[in-house]
Amino acid sequence: MTKKTRTILFLISLFLFLGIAPAAIFYSQGYRFDIDSKKITQTGGLFLKVEPKQAEIYVDGKLTKKTDFFFGSAFIENLLPKKYTIEVKKEGFYLWEKNLEIREKEVVEAKNIVLFPKNLNFNLLTKGVEDFWFSPDGKKIILKESSEKGWALKLYDAEKNIKSHLIEETDVYQKGADLMGLTFSEDSKEIYLDVGMKEQEKTFALKLDKLPPVLNEKIPTENIPIENIIIYKKINGDIYYLDNLGFLFKTDSSFGPRLKINEKPFPVKEETEYEIYVFSDFVFLRENDTLYLFSPESKSFEKFFEGINALKISPDNKKLVYLSDSEIWTLFLKEKYDQPTKKAGEKLFLLRLSEKIGDCFWLNPDYLIFNSGNRVKIAEIDDRDRINIIDLVDFNNPKIFWDQANKKLYLLSEGNLFVSEKLF
Repeated sequence: MTKKTRTILFLISLFLFLGIAPAAIFYSQGYRFDIDSKKITQTGGLFLKVEPKQAEIYVDGKLTKKTDFFFGSAFIENLLPKKYTIEVKKEGFYLWEKNLEIREKEVVEAKNIVLFPKNLNFNLLTKGVEDFWFSPDGKKIILKESSEKGWALKLYDAEKNIKSHLIEETDVYQKGADLMGLTFSEDSKEIYLDVGMKEQEKTFALKLDKLPPVLNEKIPTENIPIENIIIYKKINGDIYYLDNLGFLFKTDSSFGPRLKINEKPFPVKEETEYEIYVFSDFVFLRENDTLYLFSPESKSFEKFFEGINALKISPDNKKLVYLSDSEIWTLFLKEKYDQPTKKAGEKLFLLRLSEKIGDCFWLNPDYLIFNSGNRVKIAEIDDRDRINIIDLVDFNNPKIFWDQANKKLYLLSEGNLFVSEKLF
């Protein structure tokens, strides 16, 4: 090979190196030529985490990846900055779909995707049930059934699948009593019955850890001037109470030093139902179906929501769901880590339905389950693009309860109490 030939080959190699090396470096750093914009731009990525695992991910209709077997996650890189239609699929499960915008040098995350089964199986637990209440520990169910003497309460052990008799209507009052409400103690060892009889209302406590169960009229034990208050509630060891002048106070169980919450009195009304809710730094006061939120700036309660039916905190204690007959909203108590635009105190409208909403529960911190009409539905709270909503099952006029510990749905329809298989 002559010197001239070697020189030519060297110059060609040098030219190729100088041309290809920078391109390779730029390519490795995520730079691509965008045909649509006709310019070089840096790419972004998409990270997904899905339950169940081994789900298929489609990007703009093309199968791109499967989530891994161990963590159910997948990372898709080198995506040009634009909006993509992302679909997550698995046979036998409902589809998850969303349009997500990929930006330069950013990784968009959807870390809490759950795919739900299309054919959820239910087992019949018992028949002849009029109503039911679940204990806080998830181990007991109080059943209200009809009897020859009016109504009767039964205890259903959810772990052992055993039903036992508690009391009948005449055990409370021989001439008959209306059961107006039932709540559990925090330790699930007793229940409190709100009963109407002889044009008066009384509250009874029924101890469940005694055989036979012991029924006694419930007398308030906290050292509170009952004659001066409208309502009181024990929350996390503290007692909150609203007095007849419209001031909300916080004290301990020994009725020590009091902290006045609001400086401007709330205009209380006679013969009006009130309720107190405290979540993190948010203090709510409910008057009939209107919800008020304490404002630290004005030192007073300001109207927050009208037509309130329920108010529930998420399992991670970072969000609230509140609903009316037709709408569901969420309130962020803390900033959402995967959506930093969601700040503490921000309200998010989720959906509006034509049929009345029954009850609503948090499936997990990112999904809600609720009944509307004859349908049980599930909705996510990720409002990027459209919100994914599915119709899970159909039952006639159902009442539902979500068992958070065991991930099962309890459902009462036409006197039959059912329980689902594990949902996810």
